Amino acid sequence: MSSGGTSPSDVLRLWGESARYWEKYSESIAAMFAPISEAMIEDARILEGQLVLDVAGGAGDPSLAIARVCGPSGWVLNTDAIWEMVALARRRAHGEGLSNLHFAQCLGDALPFGTNSFEAVVCRLGVMFFPDPIVSIREMLRVLKPGGRLSLAIWSGIEGNPFFSLVPSILARYLLMPPVDPDAPAAFRFAERGKLAALVKMAGATGVRERVLEFRIEAPVSLRDFWTLRCEMSETIREKAKQLSSASLITLGQEVQEAARGFFPKDRMSFPAQSLLVTGLK
Repeated sequence: MSSGGTSPSDVLRLWGESARYWEKYSESIAAMFAPISEAMIEDARILEGQLVLDVAGGAGDPSLAIARVCGPSGWVLNTDAIWEMVALARRRAHGEGLSNLHFAQCLGDALPFGTNSFEAVVCRLGVMFFPDPIVSIREMLRVLKPGGRLSLAIWSGIEGNPFFSLVPSILARYLLMPPVDPDAPAAFRFAERGKLAALVKMAGATGVRERVLEFRIEAPVSLRDFWTLRCEMSETIREKAKQLSSASLITLGQEVQEAARGFFPKDRMSFPAQSLLVTGLK
């Protein structure tokens, strides 16, 4: 997550630094957010043989799942603004032997693809970080074929996502946590119901629908390892942690572990979570 004062260039830099940690935890992250990928595939009505674009695909989880659905008669193009993320996604696809998955480094507001190229365009947990979301949404609609579907996944309110709220709430005891500009690039930028759907309509999509996806963020992560995973995954928490002394970090880790205990039945991570799925037609 990014703070309200983070510039677009800083967002890209910090995500680039995060790539090695997303590779470290790639199996856990794939499990954690798989329900969102599955929901996007369902809402976009992705089928075997289709051509699909995954914008801001990051480490490649949505693209990998979509490539399995499209099969050898279709193909998926995974894009991301961060070269390190694109390279990671390519390595993972190669490891799985997926020959129908292709890659491009590009920004969401300047997609280097022809108009009317894809039968579906998806973006999982990326649109909230775009400097100008409506420009990027218009680009996604431009490259869609007439009748094609756009499916965007974002986080719902932070109160329904303790995986994200728990650590910052404890960090606030140690550091000043300035309020986040609700319109700045950040994880919960579109948490308000209808906010992103209105932008998708404004960008020119028809038949726009929004639904809440309730699921659980689950992975084989122990309570002891949670603080390390959470800190390394989040560029914001990593930056905040640098301001603390070694002694404070130890105490903070202990407090996080105690506060999170109820989300680790049988010492395995399981947080309730809420995402919003916004779908539109070209």
